[in-house]
Amino acid sequence: MPEQGIHTIDTGYVRPRFDAAYLVVEQGRGAFIDCGTNHTVPALLSALDAAGLAPADVDWLVLTHVHLDHAGGAGTLMRQLPNARLVAHPRAAPHMVDPARLVAGATAVYGEEEFARHYGELVPVPAARVVVAEDGHVVDLAGRALRCIDTPGHARHHLCVWDARSRSWFTGDTFGLSYRELDSEHGAFILPTSSPVQFEPEAMQASIARMMAESPQAMYLTHFGRVTDVARLAAELHEQVDAMVSLAQACDGGPDRHRALVAALSGYYLERAQAHGCAVDDAAVLRLLEMDIELNAQGLEIWLDRSRR
Repeated sequence: MPEQGIHTIDTGYVRPRFDAAYLVVEQGRGAFIDCGTNHTVPALLSALDAAGLAPADVDWLVLTHVHLDHAGGAGTLMRQLPNARLVAHPRAAPHMVDPARLVAGATAVYGEEEFARHYGELVPVPAARVVVAEDGHVVDLAGRALRCIDTPGHARHHLCVWDARSRSWFTGDTFGLSYRELDSEHGAFILPTSSPVQFEPEAMQASIARMMAESPQAMYLTHFGRVTDVARLAAELHEQVDAMVSLAQACDGGPDRHRALVAALSGYYLERAQAHGCAVDDAAVLRLLEMDIELNAQGLEIWLDRSRR
């Protein structure tokens, strides 16, 4: 059963239990928070049906940020939701109206063939259907307030959503990654995401602290699902952000900085997983985190280079 009308939807992106979108239901009205890629749209519509809602019952699609695993399917989904409006950070909203720069950036990273396979065609959202969420903007879902706050650190166009009804945040990527395969008797395992290109450690620390000021009972992460024991997780994120910065600085200036940083991060996360008592073996931990370690290393390197300018 969903907690407080909050439905977790596995988008199917990359692997099971890797990428989530959320459906919040209140008084027969719905709001999606993040939406995955174009390939996710059938699963989102199925989740609506399972919750007893029709596409016309959805009032909002709220995007935490426009990285494509969170927002790539927004235009396609909005075509299926006749009454919905899209809510996005001021820096993100223009990219939903004209996704050309998103396409160009992702194509440069993945190549045209891989981009098409993972994301399909990015569909623009009409400007008249886009709501710009300044810091503190409140989305009204049938009387249920969903408050959007500016939460840079992972990206400068990132917002998180506070749901006072459940005393929970929808955190996008600001409150890190927690894969269910790495849970142990001690609870959830968590790590920050410093992926390219706008990682800012001080901003991430401040955003985490700002969310914790509400004394939340749970966090709904895109990667992946609902986590509790929030105070412990926040403390671990603060500690790890500092450690990741130190590892990056230690590797800076070396002959193969990227390879050294990937190795350092791999060792660091593996030590933490062992201390946490993760149920899977070391090889499986590294396999589950391989993509994130690579992206975290890239993001830290971009931050190092930018900080010297």
